[in-house]
Amino acid sequence: MSAKKSTNGRSQKRQQQLFRLFERVAPALGGKLLDSIWFRLPQVSDKARRLRVELPEATQLELPFENGVIRGRSWSATGRSPADGPTVYLVHGWGGWGLQLAAFIPPLLDAGFQVIAFDAPSHGESAPGREGAQRSNLPELADAFQAVVAAYGPAYGVIAHSLGAPAVTLALRDGFSARRIVFLATATDFRDGLDQYQAHLGFGPRIRASFLRRFTRKFGPMESFAVTPMIDALVEERELPALQVFHDRSDRETAAAGSVRLVELWPGARLRLTDGLGHNRILRDPAVVSATAAFLSTERAVGAGEQAVQETMQG
Repeated sequence: MSAKKSTNGRSQKRQQQLFRLFERVAPALGGKLLDSIWFRLPQVSDKARRLRVELPEATQLELPFENGVIRGRSWSATGRSPADGPTVYLVHGWGGWGLQLAAFIPPLLDAGFQVIAFDAPSHGESAPGREGAQRSNLPELADAFQAVVAAYGPAYGVIAHSLGAPAVTLALRDGFSARRIVFLATATDFRDGLDQYQAHLGFGPRIRASFLRRFTRKFGPMESFAVTPMIDALVEERELPALQVFHDRSDRETAAAGSVRLVELWPGARLRLTDGLGHNRILRDPAVVSATAAFLSTERAVGAGEQAVQETMQG
């Protein structure tokens, strides 16, 4: 999540004034206000949602999920029935939508995959989730992903962007499995996002502590959702899928350093760092798309004994 995308200039100034007041006289109210901002999804313009790639006809998907419905689409390789071919799931991040990853679909279809993209609860075309309209949280994203896989079949591969990566990691912790996984612009630690919010909105330690108490009552300690400790524990339990990670050095929403650390912990994982693509353009960069399709298409399993590899791509 990006603090910079949560407010416009005028509302940000009002919020900063409120946070300064609440920090002095009512930190619990400040924690409640921060909670209302933290779980609110950013507005996405029609221009941003514009499809930038030509896609074949899709099968529309609707899956009941708790009190709502998850909507998505499925594509099959030319000449195959929908049930044929290994399945790759596309998992968007915070405030995203399934077709945000549309650039990956044509090359995956050409490689013989079935592809499924879906909108998480309160995102895109799906119904509101547990937190209500325009609100969600990481556990809900992870639960929705697992519900989609349970309904539409085992995953050969997963491509996950931003907060979609920790959602997939939570699913791995809960028993999900796949052969190959690709993470793009991975969000690795909520505490980094909280630091951004604190700098952006100007609240102090009292409001931060109040918010963290609220967060812990709902979900448990914030640090328990950090990706690297989860991976550390999983490595001790079982062999993990082959992993390819892409991250741009200029990403201002999620730090590339988190992906570097992730790859160091994940046996055999590979990292490609790009330049000039930021947080979202990495999803449609031809070199990233091509390398992703190639990684998912290769039959060679990455051995657990291989060293992590870090490469550089020019964006």
